[in-house]
Amino acid sequence: MMLTDCQVAAVTRDSVKEALKGDTLLWLDLGGVDDEVIQMLHDDFRIHPLALEDAREFGQRPKAEEYGSFISMVMYGARADGHPGHQLMTEVQLFYCERFLISLHREPVPALEMARHALTRGSRLFADPTHLIALYRVLDALVDSVFPMLAAFDDDIDTLQDHIFTNADDGDLSALFKLKRQLVEVRKVVAPERDMMAAILAGLVPIPGMTPEKERYFRDVYDHLIRASDLTDSYRDLLSGSMDAYTTMASNRLNVVMKQLAIISTIFLPLSFLTGFFGQNFGWLVNHITGPETFFGVGLGTEAVAVVILLWVFRRRGWL
Repeated sequence: MMLTDCQVAAVTRDSVKEALKGDTLLWLDLGGVDDEVIQMLHDDFRIHPLALEDAREFGQRPKAEEYGSFISMVMYGARADGHPGHQLMTEVQLFYCERFLISLHREPVPALEMARHALTRGSRLFADPTHLIALYRVLDALVDSVFPMLAAFDDDIDTLQDHIFTNADDGDLSALFKLKRQLVEVRKVVAPERDMMAAILAGLVPIPGMTPEKERYFRDVYDHLIRASDLTDSYRDLLSGSMDAYTTMASNRLNVVMKQLAIISTIFLPLSFLTGFFGQNFGWLVNHITGPETFFGVGLGTEAVAVVILLWVFRRRGWL
């Protein structure tokens, strides 16, 4: 996609060269990187070879590097297809100078489409000769795309916590680890982006055309990154607390089972003693314990009395 003066056009080498001759905004959005694209970036936009080498290799850490007349940035936005496996974020590489903005990505990025709509709705922003507002729109859309995902994390954690405290099972532990892996992926993106934006605002990575007025827009992006970073840290603590709660609930269930087994064993202990005692082959026992009255009264009666006494003791101590 190519955006010039609020108009979307197809990308061709001739249309790109023609757009570069004017003073209007040229935003070139490329959904893939091949040798032809690399050659165009080198010949028509004079992108530094080191930046082009990075553009071939996706999966980089968020960063911002200054190459004299332009700046190269690596940012991430939420994927278009929700939760495929464990990958939630997709990489976007940006090249910006006062004449153009180039975005490279391999997968659909809904945030870029939102940025395009924001720019075409507010054509008055193109009056800025540096076109820095276009870069702000892209960065802001990429950062804001993380918040619906974090809201989904919040809902998933609440649901999981409710289930853990009512009816915890082995599936909860698997869900906890899955959420933790996904949250780590988001945090590995948000934290470096926050540090990168802080470096830009501190002047360590100068952006062409930056002025105190335009800096306010980028401070807004930085504020959103701080909020996203705080949310990821909060959700990480919630997940750690949920794991502790799961471990506690599992330990409590084990303790209940062990208590039940201990009660059963304690009840059968005096019964085993009595049956063993009266089962001894002594003459007195053989001669005196005779008849059904003695059998039911002494043999079974003592066992019934022992069970009743034990149950009364267990209930008095609060074990039942």
